[in-house]
Amino acid sequence: MDKKDKKDEIILQQLEVIQTLTEHNLRRMGTDFWGSPLTPEVKTPEAPSQDAPKSPASSQGKPDAPEAPQTAGARTEPQEEAPPPEKLEDLQKELDGYIGLAAVKKEVRNLIDLVKVHQLREKNGLPVTELSLHMVFSGSPGTGKTTIARLMARIFHSLGILSKGQLVEVDRAGLVAGYVGQTALKTSKAVEKALGGVLFIDEAYALNGSSGNDFGQEAIDTILKAMEDHRDDLVVIAAGYDDLMDRFIHSNPGLESRFNRFLHFEDYTPEELLAIFKMRCEKGCYELEEDAEGFVRDFLREENRDPESFGNARGVRNVFERILVCQASRLAGQETVTREDLMRLTAADVEAARDGEHLDPLGGL
Repeated sequence: MDKKDKKDEIILQQLEVIQTLTEHNLRRMGTDFWGSPLTPEVKTPEAPSQDAPKSPASSQGKPDAPEAPQTAGARTEPQEEAPPPEKLEDLQKELDGYIGLAAVKKEVRNLIDLVKVHQLREKNGLPVTELSLHMVFSGSPGTGKTTIARLMARIFHSLGILSKGQLVEVDRAGLVAGYVGQTALKTSKAVEKALGGVLFIDEAYALNGSSGNDFGQEAIDTILKAMEDHRDDLVVIAAGYDDLMDRFIHSNPGLESRFNRFLHFEDYTPEELLAIFKMRCEKGCYELEEDAEGFVRDFLREENRDPESFGNARGVRNVFERILVCQASRLAGQETVTREDLMRLTAADVEAARDGEHLDPLGGL
């Protein structure tokens, strides 16, 4: 095999690895993706997708998974029967293990305490007010909204609030149809799948159509009725950008009265983005050379000038995969390639990706 053939073969092998990782992530999305590093821990009965990165030291051994792109309809993991409730302590440990999300973690812990005290008052025959658990998640893409929604479903299942604890994710396309009467049916089917768990509506503000004959309002009305009819076994979480979600909720008295809990997801800091990158290396059995870490930090800072377009954790994945392509191109020029070579990511790999020098025989990455 000549040098050119060898180079092409190594590049294609690396691209196959990247494609496999990406396809696996897309199958398990929760929309903001990242799972945990390879830690030999016992898996929980339900293996949710992850979009908020978890620190290696406190990972629960969940499989890799991302925040989903635009969807065509309702998505829920296959589930023949409800899994047994997980231990609340384990779920809280998993929450603490996510990178960043300090304010969100605090709000979730406060909500857990509120629910527990509410239940104790009921057990002791004390009066309680109706507890609304419907929430609004706001923030840029890739900040962990889907992951926390999925975790909240499992936490509410553990607390006995929800009977199943699954998450069903939809967007406008999964709720709104093009003809009169079809939207209510389509939305009702999504609600039915979510009963016992959480209905997660991504970019919920898109339900507010710009024209008078838009069917988005029909979906909103159907969801509001379901929130009332199934208030004991359904939680609805609406998610999207900050300003748009605020206008959406306050545009409708029904929405305003039912959504009274707001969680804001901050963009990741440069150090948190670097921690996510290093977690990706650990998950994929790659070793980042010590002198390459600073180059990665600078690369991520440059790419993250606009967090919304960069995509926070999703942007880290794109940077990581670009560096893998550059590593493949470098290795293709070596006479021999060892196992250690395949694991090592160098400063030269990072700089090549940063300068756009990666070779992509498939027409772009």
